[in-house]
Amino acid sequence: MGQGDVVTRSNRGQWENEVEGEPERSQSFASREEAITAGRELAALLGTTHTVIESEPTGVITDEEPED
Repeated sequence: MGQGDVVTRSNRGQWENEVEGEPERSQSFASREEAITAGRELAALLGTTHTVIESEPTGVITDEEPED
């Protein structure tokens, strides 16, 4: 993936869009469809590519517990 490319993937039950090399542009979404739509629009705005990395949905949004 190149600088500015947008990647949509599942992360701990949420869907997120990550912009390669620009983490401040990353966003999280509750649904896959919402993330894909926003990812396509962002990639078009940036003039870059959009890639969706498929994964099995868990149906649960979780936060990682800190290890003691």
